[in-house]
Amino acid sequence: MDNEFQLNESLVYLNHAAVSPWPARTARAIELFARENLEYGATHYLRWMQTEQELRNRLARLINAPSSEDISLLKNTSEALSTVAYGIDWKAGDNVVIFKQEFPSNRLVWESLGRFGVEARLVDLHASDSPEQALMDACDRRTRLISTSSVQYADGFRTELNILGRFCRRENILFCVDAIQSLGAIPFDVQRCQADFVMADGHKWMLGPEGLALFYTRKEIREQLQLNQFGWRMVAAPHEFDRPDWQPSETGTRFECGTPNMLGIHALNASLTLIEQEGIESISGRILRNTDYLIGLIDQQPALQLLSDRRKSRLSGIVTFRVEGVEQEAIYHELMDSHVICACRGGGIRFSPHFYTPESKLDAAIEKLLELIK
Repeated sequence: MDNEFQLNESLVYLNHAAVSPWPARTARAIELFARENLEYGATHYLRWMQTEQELRNRLARLINAPSSEDISLLKNTSEALSTVAYGIDWKAGDNVVIFKQEFPSNRLVWESLGRFGVEARLVDLHASDSPEQALMDACDRRTRLISTSSVQYADGFRTELNILGRFCRRENILFCVDAIQSLGAIPFDVQRCQADFVMADGHKWMLGPEGLALFYTRKEIREQLQLNQFGWRMVAAPHEFDRPDWQPSETGTRFECGTPNMLGIHALNASLTLIEQEGIESISGRILRNTDYLIGLIDQQPALQLLSDRRKSRLSGIVTFRVEGVEQEAIYHELMDSHVICACRGGGIRFSPHFYTPESKLDAAIEKLLELIK
């Protein structure tokens, strides 16, 4: 594992909640794929299709899906959310319940349904000690769907998905989970949390490229989603090009209308071999230890105010804090100029170390921050 991450030594990379660096094996997979294209073109396309199936299998295992047939490969989380939002047969007066602090991808798409008379009900994540209960309390007989992030992008708040899943199944409400800030970092069990839809790009905690995302649909409700994109790929017999009759695939490929992103498939598949090799439980343990360590460092500094929820059940790989007495955007730019790679989110500075990040880098980040504010 020591040779997998070859970041420039000048960097303190604490931005995995945005875009992760690639492991060495992922870079090698792309180099080999590029060389193969250069020398052989698509001669070995059948083998590429095997790699595609390997990726579906790995993604199914990562979320404990019943089958790899439940997995669609889309461009990004936003496309998957739009597939859900514009696939449901809405009626005027229906509503969707979400947290108002969601990332725009998981807010704008639901607000856009206002043209059909659908209300997006926004619940304040911080107005209650039990945000899950607040979401449930906002529901009524016209609620068709609850959508939430498994982990909130701004402050790392981890949602109790199992509570919401049980409620939604009991009340016959669809349950949608944007899992981009947890897959690859925290164990995820789609069957246990009873989600109907799950989506996540591969370029954050899964250590993969941009432009490729997991989209899970529960088999029992998959065909309830109306299709809005059509092409050769989404039919039951995609390689029978001259066939005059056609039916949408019964599997997750029904949402894949065209040619797959084979470059991204090779890269993400390689990254997930590392996730599997290390084990998601082990990865999660190391990430949460880094989170604890960072919180301890922040608590020692009077000038730093923790914004993330410190309760153990709410912790994730994201730690957000405020630097007192300074403009947060300004200190963020100073950190970036000093090679501490982070983000400005949720009214403060967001650090997001991965499992391989050593404590020495966390120490260095806080030391540099203290230098800057002095």
